Amino acid sequence: MDIGVVLQCTPPAARVIDLAKRAETYGFGYVWTFDSHILWEEPYVIYSKILDETRKVVVGPMVTNPATRDITVTASVFATLNEMYGNRTVIGIGRGDSAVRVTNGKPVSVDQLRQAVVDIKGLVNGESIEYKENHLRLPWAGASRTGVWVAAYGPRVLALAGEVGDGFILQLADPSIAEWTIKAVRDAAAAAGRNPDDVYICVAAPAYVTDGSPEAHAHAIDQLRWFGGMVGNHVADIVARYGENGGAVPQALTDYIKNRQGYDYNEHGQAGNTHTDFVPDEIVDRFCIIGPPEEHVRRIDELKALGVDQFAVYLQHDDKDHTLAAYGEKVIPAVQDHLRATS
Repeated sequence: MDIGVVLQCTPPAARVIDLAKRAETYGFGYVWTFDSHILWEEPYVIYSKILDETRKVVVGPMVTNPATRDITVTASVFATLNEMYGNRTVIGIGRGDSAVRVTNGKPVSVDQLRQAVVDIKGLVNGESIEYKENHLRLPWAGASRTGVWVAAYGPRVLALAGEVGDGFILQLADPSIAEWTIKAVRDAAAAAGRNPDDVYICVAAPAYVTDGSPEAHAHAIDQLRWFGGMVGNHVADIVARYGENGGAVPQALTDYIKNRQGYDYNEHGQAGNTHTDFVPDEIVDRFCIIGPPEEHVRRIDELKALGVDQFAVYLQHDDKDHTLAAYGEKVIPAVQDHLRATS
């Protein structure tokens, strides 16, 4: 099973690059970043430096969008990184959240996202696409290879992920919701004539390693409550569209946001923010992974049994260094397959 880490591009960029380098040292295979160019520094510039100072990690956005990023520019950026560093990129994409809303923009429609996924996949992998009544290709990108993974919660985008995505990103670690969404993606893939196993499954959520004490657990809950607010903000649009009891999403994703009072993007993805009081402790426990290393191993193995290919750790809290070290020394070795030297 692959293990990744998700970083914010909070300045200084050197700190982000240092965390990425140490993540590789500890055995992480993927380094993701938020893509919100006003709230934080520009990630596409930082990817080049990370790739230059590492040897194996794959880098990419969790997630970009086709509203603030022209799809031809996105494809060209990642194809260029592939030419420079040997196909070590991945593109997570969604309809658009903080990068769009901070500028008073709107997320793209599901149909627009679908077309963006198809077109980016084509261009970044050296193929020709039809774009604005023209045939386009990156003539220098014949050897470029990058997967495009779709972030989703709602039924239409889950179907889109299965029909045209190379992968699916679920941003929470609740096993029951993971099972429901993975089935929806795989069913859509099968209905589209694809092999469902060809869709890579990535679950991303905050992880906080503690000593197992109640005091440490309570502190971790407070540090990670922001994530329930972020997920609630994503799900609110789905609830507004389908209704609370329409069966479009699991009830566990809708019940807790009833007391939500809005969302302040100035505190997006930050521990200790002031607009997540509506998120109960239970939701933080379900959506995130908290506890000593063996609890992280147990939860990740549970996700692995559901068909998850990667668990990516959101590293937005006050104990980044210890979390990286604990994963490198105790969690990653325990969840990876072991081969025998002799038999």
